[in-house]
Amino acid sequence: MPFTGVSAMDRKLEFVRLARVEGANRRELCRRFGVSASLAYRLLGRYQAEGVAGLEARSRRPIASPRRTPDAVEAAVLEVRAAHPVWGGRKIAAVLKRRGLAAPAPSTVTQILRRHGVELGGFGGGEQAFIRFEHPAPNDLWQMDFKGHVALRSGRLHPLTVLDDHSRFCLVLAACANEQTQTVKTCLTEAFERYGLPWRMTMDNGSPWGNGPGDPFTPLGVWLMEQDIGVGHSRPYHPQTQGKDERFHRTLKAEALAGPPFRDIDQAARHLDRWRSLYNTERPHEALGLRTPIERYAVSPRSYRPAVEPFPYASDDQLRRVPKDDGPITFLGQRWRIPQAFKGKILAVRPTPVDGLYDVVFRTANIATIDLRGQSDHPQPVTDVSEHPSPMSPV
Repeated sequence: MPFTGVSAMDRKLEFVRLARVEGANRRELCRRFGVSASLAYRLLGRYQAEGVAGLEARSRRPIASPRRTPDAVEAAVLEVRAAHPVWGGRKIAAVLKRRGLAAPAPSTVTQILRRHGVELGGFGGGEQAFIRFEHPAPNDLWQMDFKGHVALRSGRLHPLTVLDDHSRFCLVLAACANEQTQTVKTCLTEAFERYGLPWRMTMDNGSPWGNGPGDPFTPLGVWLMEQDIGVGHSRPYHPQTQGKDERFHRTLKAEALAGPPFRDIDQAARHLDRWRSLYNTERPHEALGLRTPIERYAVSPRSYRPAVEPFPYASDDQLRRVPKDDGPITFLGQRWRIPQAFKGKILAVRPTPVDGLYDVVFRTANIATIDLRGQSDHPQPVTDVSEHPSPMSPV
């Protein structure tokens, strides 16, 4: 069944909000979420008529609560604050307004909290505004990283996060037991099947998506390239490149990881899944004008393809298959070493307008250059394979 388990309500809410986006392909959404068309339109009808309450299994939550009536504004403010101990006046006021209450001004919310002895300023606030670059559309760029190592009662937790640059929509918040390539691929595959493919992904230079500054090629990156996803890496020692995901990690730490250690991975997964839904659909985001990320997100029209399709290289490209034993390729009588991540893959050697200079291309990405002019004897470090291909040396 598609909507079962601890996060059933969150999944329903995410589905209907994505389905209500203008121009959404509802049939494709049904396929990605694994629901029938009849169930989808029944949920949409209930949501249209009753709002969120219509998605519940025949209303386990009352439509109205005395604590949320216009006569109980202070109680409503305290309730939101109790549920979200690090939220301030602007977020609480935005939530009350979204609920249809006569929401007070943010400054009034702050006064209510102070009057009831709620300590403010523990997290955030008072910081100078920081102007960030933002991609113009959802799925133009996804940022990916691990949120360090988090202690469990027994063992370690490795939260994997993937954030859409435009909307700040959290596509992946996974409770991982390790930081290995297959673990990341499994999480990304689930996200690709549900939300489609981004045009580009960026990450830092560490494992499993990089081998350190100067060596960005890994099997995970090659797998992303085979899905025609552009792969980029942050500048060494420059976390601002991943600024939105880094800021998301601060919020994650303050709101979801500040309590006692989780018992195990399963408990952490349930907790993070619930918080991801809250972050995407309920929590006002100040960088979005107090809108929620899901209000700015729409699924990608690019569908995930489990089977890698052959790439149509140009007719004048000279194709070379990299040996599976990590051996070099041969070009114009010389052998050239290729990064291990491409072993078994077909590359193209393509002439450039400069005589004696050739691009080495994997699908749409320039991964290196071959220079026969005798001016390049050693490989140079790269930070982004699509923008700074590395000169190669003969073996």
